[in-house]
Amino acid sequence: MKRFAALSLIVAVAACGGGEPAQEPATETAAAPAAAATPAAPAMGEMAMTDWFHADDATKTIHMTITAGLTDAKNYWNFNGGHDGNMAITVPEGYAVTIDLINRDPAMAHSLGISSVTGNFGIVEPSPAFEGAITADPASMADATLPGETERIQFTAGAAGSYSMICFVPGHAAAGMWIHFHVSADGTKGVQTAM
Repeated sequence: MKRFAALSLIVAVAACGGGEPAQEPATETAAAPAAAATPAAPAMGEMAMTDWFHADDATKTIHMTITAGLTDAKNYWNFNGGHDGNMAITVPEGYAVTIDLINRDPAMAHSLGISSVTGNFGIVEPSPAFEGAITADPASMADATLPGETERIQFTAGAAGSYSMICFVPGHAAAGMWIHFHVSADGTKGVQTAM
């Protein structure tokens, strides 16, 4: 009986990892897994004027025509073909900006607004960075700018800084319907696209 008890004890200790000397704890702490990094902004090309971006320095005005669904990129969820931050529009601080939004998406309503949100576009409240810098009913899939419609917004580009041009219809910005919108303090203006 003593032999059986001793044998049972040896088996139990071996099963629990006994019998082997314990390893010394590592002196260096293992690095914690890195948090998911925010994707780096794409490298942008040179600043250029386009056929849809017009500036008048004498009157300090900018007029642009932005077409939602200009191409079929991102299932037509783009602004003049730009999406996922691969385009940047820059206007000078203090200029009066007029944007004509044309919706060429064959099936979906879209909106346009200049937002202070520049990343993590999960749910973005339809609150413009500048008074007037947003289309009507921006979060409504039924009442935003419908396919074939045009809507005009006008605002003054207030404080210099980085903003975004986004579609406020729920899920559209999160799916990539956004581009960079900058207000420059030094008078820089134009459009850049990712290289």
